[in-house]
Amino acid sequence: MIKVAVLDDYQNAFQQIVEVEKYKDKFDFKVFNEPFLDENEAIVQLEKFESLFIMRERTPITKFFIENLPKLKYIMTSGMRNNAIDLEATKKKNIIVCGTEINSNPAAEITWALILGLYRNMKQEIDNMFQGYWQTTIGFELKGKMLGLIGLGKIGTQVAKVAKAFGMEVCAWSENLNLSHANEVGVLPMSKEDLLKNSDIISIHLVLGERYKNLITKKELDMMKKTAFLINTSRGPIINENDLVECLKDEKIAGVGLDVFDKEPLAQDHKLRFLPNALLLPHIGYVTAENYTKFYHQMIENLEGCLKNKPLRIIS
Repeated sequence: MIKVAVLDDYQNAFQQIVEVEKYKDKFDFKVFNEPFLDENEAIVQLEKFESLFIMRERTPITKFFIENLPKLKYIMTSGMRNNAIDLEATKKKNIIVCGTEINSNPAAEITWALILGLYRNMKQEIDNMFQGYWQTTIGFELKGKMLGLIGLGKIGTQVAKVAKAFGMEVCAWSENLNLSHANEVGVLPMSKEDLLKNSDIISIHLVLGERYKNLITKKELDMMKKTAFLINTSRGPIINENDLVECLKDEKIAGVGLDVFDKEPLAQDHKLRFLPNALLLPHIGYVTAENYTKFYHQMIENLEGCLKNKPLRIIS
């Protein structure tokens, strides 16, 4: 029987989605609902397991981690890329790494939840309703506003289409922006500087890599309109978090909507938690029943394939 550790199952979803009894003769599952305190604790807890089921970019799977888990043979991750896995180290140890499909629409949907939440002061109004108050703020309309997209891939394109339905103007920038695709979806290509200066809402939809780390710093934040909102549902390190906190404290922009952070889970005493112009979500962009069902069922399919020497969805 293969011992399988299901890591970082914060919502205890695995046992709701998977009929564990169905696999009792094949797999011995153990679910971990909390993040490990540190790498050493993770190694002690996981030293007996042959397979890990992991959520993308939660527990880091480092070289040290891999070298200290001698029984580990298989890693199944959500998504078909995971920057938290040292793939060179897994290759050297002959550990098979497999991924899953992932729906892109939930990230686009949560982007609009953040935009609408900020534009209509949802957090304040909901809080005030519970305290007995009525109509305490004045919101803004989306129609006619300029949405600036940093990245126009699958998610950015979906966000652009919704913006068009709201009657917004849409512009986009990235280092490898496809001009013909931008034209097809009615999005105006723009330089990064012009996008920052002219957009009423800026939403980030990039894959994090070295070229996009600290893409938005004090310099870029200073270019934005004082009335503009910044949205990030991609990855935390794309925005310099310290510069963002200072910008929000000084009210240099109207506000920010974040679903991602430099370090997750976000510390309870993190400064962002105490800023009235920050609308924060706990990285739930991809956290849907449909996605989780796809993740866990395909992880099991992948592991069964590995055991038959026919691995599926290999990440190399």
